[in-house]
Amino acid sequence: MKLICIGRNYTEHIKELENEKPTDPVVFLKPDTAILLKKQPFFIPDFSNDVHHEVEILVKINKVGKYIAKKFAHKYYDEIGLGIDFTARDLQKQLKDKGLPWEKAKGFDGAAVIGEWMSVKEIEDVNAIKFSLKKNENIVQLGNTSHMLWKIDELIEYVSKYFTLKIGDIIFTGTPAGVGKVIANDKLKGFIEDKEMFSITVK
Repeated sequence: MKLICIGRNYTEHIKELENEKPTDPVVFLKPDTAILLKKQPFFIPDFSNDVHHEVEILVKINKVGKYIAKKFAHKYYDEIGLGIDFTARDLQKQLKDKGLPWEKAKGFDGAAVIGEWMSVKEIEDVNAIKFSLKKNENIVQLGNTSHMLWKIDELIEYVSKYFTLKIGDIIFTGTPAGVGKVIANDKLKGFIEDKEMFSITVK
């Protein structure tokens, strides 16, 4: 099982981190050991003083595919979820400044929150999903998949050129603006529309 993550897929998030707008999707991977176990808190790692939350719509792949055309991509998933791509921003900056890979900043244990799943049949339009993240009951991130630079089916087409997609693989589709630092005792709750998809505590 792979966790395939997309960076810089929302214009406002690109601006807030002062990154360049990419000409192709930015793709990186997290190992399956990054998945935060259900009902477990998120522990801030001792190698970072600046871990950020990044809430994202998730797509679970339901059959094997390679070189999937966009027009067929919808056949390769039937569940949508919500999660967090935790990022050790200080470590990521150090690595980027040296031209090194980001994996240590993105793929550490617990860095991938995977919430509940819902059928695409419950969603009117996968290209217009409203989602949000509350930190201590205040909305800190608010997104809509209509604002993605590359929509879900386009991401599946692009990613499947490089990686064979297998049953159970999960695509993290990118985060909207509003990312920020988490500290001990923060409570994070994620929502698709008004449906709570996850709730975690930071330690």
